Amino acid sequence: MPARIGTGLVSCALAAALCSVPGEQAFGVVLQNDEVLSQSVAQRGLADSACPDIEARNALLVSRDGTVYFARGAHEPVKIASITKVMTAVVALENAPLDTKVTVDAEAAEVGESSAGLLEGDSMDLETALYALMVPSGNDAAIAIAKSVGALLPEYDGADPQAAFVAAMNAKAQELGCEDTVYTNPHGLDAGAFESDSRSTAADVGIVVSHAMRNDTFRSVVDAGDTSIEVSSADGSSRFLRLVSTDELIGVYDGVCGVKTGTTDAAGYCFAGAVSREEGEFYSVVLGSPEPDVRFADTVALFDWTYGNIVQKRLINSMEHIEVDGIRQPLVAKVAHTQWPDCTIDAAASDPDLAVEVFDLAGPIEQQVSFVDVKGDVSEGDVVGHLTFTQAGEKIAECDLLAAENQAAPGFFQKIGVWIDCFVRGLQNQPTMATSVCLNDPAAIADM
Repeated sequence: MPARIGTGLVSCALAAALCSVPGEQAFGVVLQNDEVLSQSVAQRGLADSACPDIEARNALLVSRDGTVYFARGAHEPVKIASITKVMTAVVALENAPLDTKVTVDAEAAEVGESSAGLLEGDSMDLETALYALMVPSGNDAAIAIAKSVGALLPEYDGADPQAAFVAAMNAKAQELGCEDTVYTNPHGLDAGAFESDSRSTAADVGIVVSHAMRNDTFRSVVDAGDTSIEVSSADGSSRFLRLVSTDELIGVYDGVCGVKTGTTDAAGYCFAGAVSREEGEFYSVVLGSPEPDVRFADTVALFDWTYGNIVQKRLINSMEHIEVDGIRQPLVAKVAHTQWPDCTIDAAASDPDLAVEVFDLAGPIEQQVSFVDVKGDVSEGDVVGHLTFTQAGEKIAECDLLAAENQAAPGFFQKIGVWIDCFVRGLQNQPTMATSVCLNDPAAIADM
């Protein structure tokens, strides 16, 4: 098992930069066609100050359940550089056991660019190779994994195991529902000998990352930070390699747990990130940032904006109160008893402390109330209505309205009096039954 070691000086410098001016962001711009929960900033009428200001050409912020909170050019096909390796890890994990032997050949050792420092003839198990792939973004590990696992695939025809592996990457992308993703190699290089029609989108990267983060081994690897691994050399000896993470937010930003950087001239500076906190787990994608540090600043801006707009709302807010079993509670409604001409029953919420966590920019909370056609004897605690709360058309909470008092139905002689009363009221064009009213005000729902 790789040993985790201290985060590097670059991460410390980044931490200082992120913390030096609290509440301010060093980079960024807000575009009117940026999307917040599938509507543009312009359509929502949002002020720039209510939106994340980032420089990435393409971006996405998505929750673990697949809700897209923010998108910028998320369906534009672009190069994604080493973020490609997320799919490399997915295909390897889903097609081979962790103790699969991974061997480094000459092509893998000599691929160049970012490297884990593997040499021709090195070997290790797949789990170790995944650390070499994801932590320092090892192109050497990518080819070694692709060839070693590719040879185990049912589709492998004995000719080119790397090609079989890349085909499996594309098949997996289609299976996951990626709409415009093409992989041509397992590492993401896109120039010179690797120039091709490889591409993906921020939306597709979000899909792949969301899927990958459901695998516990993948999560452990991308959350490792700086670490070391042991590999077997060609001569049978073993040696340790120090792996320095390219993810400069590990150990710096609260809750960060991955995922992958990427950099080429064509792709710019890219990063797919993951943060998990009590309020929820979210994944970010920033593609085409102009500078190395900007991709991390963009990521922080997206996460800060998301978590900053998650608020607890208290839903029961009536200013009138009643005693229910000796406990003071809000008087939520007065519900008409349909057998009396002017009788209402005080009602409280089944959960007077009802609260819900919402994303504030999704829109106002709306309330729908329904009342029971109350007849006969009513006892305290009987259900006399129902409250449903929605935001942007989605139900977010509900509760019953419970009678807070007893009310008997009219007796035989009382029914006669009621009939006469209602007859007279009818002649005078007066209501013959009380009106049910809800005293809870959705417009007054406030943060806790």
